[in-house]
Amino acid sequence: MSSASGHDAATATAGRPTRARRPAWERLPLLLLGFVALFLGVGAGLARLGVTMPEVAAGAAALHGPLMVSGFFGVVIAVERAVAIGHAWAYAGPLLAGLGTLGLLFGAGTPGAWLYFGGSAVLLAASLDVLRRQRTGFMLVITLAAACWCVGTALWALGLPVYRIVGWWLAFLVLTIAGERLELSRFMPPSPTASRVFGLIVAVLLATLVLWSSPWAVQLAGVAMLALAAWLLRQDIARRTVRQQGLTRFVAVCLLAGYFWLALGGAVIAVAGLEPGSAAYDAALHALMLGFVFSMVFGHAPIIFPAVLRVAVPYHPVFYAPLALLHFGLALRVGGDASGIYPLTVWGGVLAALALLAFVLNTAAAVVRGLRSARRGDRGGAAGSTARR
Repeated sequence: MSSASGHDAATATAGRPTRARRPAWERLPLLLLGFVALFLGVGAGLARLGVTMPEVAAGAAALHGPLMVSGFFGVVIAVERAVAIGHAWAYAGPLLAGLGTLGLLFGAGTPGAWLYFGGSAVLLAASLDVLRRQRTGFMLVITLAAACWCVGTALWALGLPVYRIVGWWLAFLVLTIAGERLELSRFMPPSPTASRVFGLIVAVLLATLVLWSSPWAVQLAGVAMLALAAWLLRQDIARRTVRQQGLTRFVAVCLLAGYFWLALGGAVIAVAGLEPGSAAYDAALHALMLGFVFSMVFGHAPIIFPAVLRVAVPYHPVFYAPLALLHFGLALRVGGDASGIYPLTVWGGVLAALALLAFVLNTAAAVVRGLRSARRGDRGGAAGSTARR
């Protein structure tokens, strides 16, 4: 989900084993901190739905949003940014965010929140460092996204409730993805008019964050997200790569499905706003977080892991199974919210959680397949070298 690794042109070869470099396992502990937040956050979300969960997850029910946004996505994006710029200090970003999760886990709520802020500040600094050297529109958007995480996390650490600052965190994830897709639009360059429209959409979304307390700002943010979904659908190279095969098509399917949920989430916000505790609030946030953001994660994991850990993630058609389960579960949840049939909402949440678990297990299995294939290649290469002597 990062410009460090999210190049569609590379997807055709991303899953192939490589013997060029040894795996970068020293980065794995940072990612594991992110996955601790993922599992804890998912368990906390299920507890909020009334599903019986272990005490560690049930006790974190009120922290579901921060764990998912700052604990998981913040860590993963910060690791990718650190890998991209190659400076040791940038790894303080994911480390601080990961320690923030441990702080929350052990009851140190306020220190944990400020550790999240520290991680977001380092990510912003890393993004500004890239922007200084690469003054492009897409990098500006990605930097603004990092600033949104920083502002939202600071406000949360100061005591504001999640529903008051959720717009900042949504903008962090939505603009990060939009900026990365804008980077890849060089393969299908948008017209000057389309570029200006993109800039206007981003400007409107950022303006609504500053004016969030105004009665119209939240709805306008929904309109901006809906417009962004339409822009991405029209401009993204995924419209063409979906006609290809293998991993390239899988990534495109993830992207196009994600744009549908971005449009739906934006439409719900535009019509109903984000009244905390309402069915519309639940539907909109999960359409955006699960349907849009996690679709991008599913699609780019086979590219992210080779870039971050330098291990191959060979494509297999089974990749579609967690994706289908995710979207089916989300459709049930949104359907339950719309109809008022709460068991549908609960079952949708459970199925989406199982989809995330299946995604993690499937990715791990793919990494193992890649390592085995690389070892066979090493042995084959050594045998061939010996035979030529």
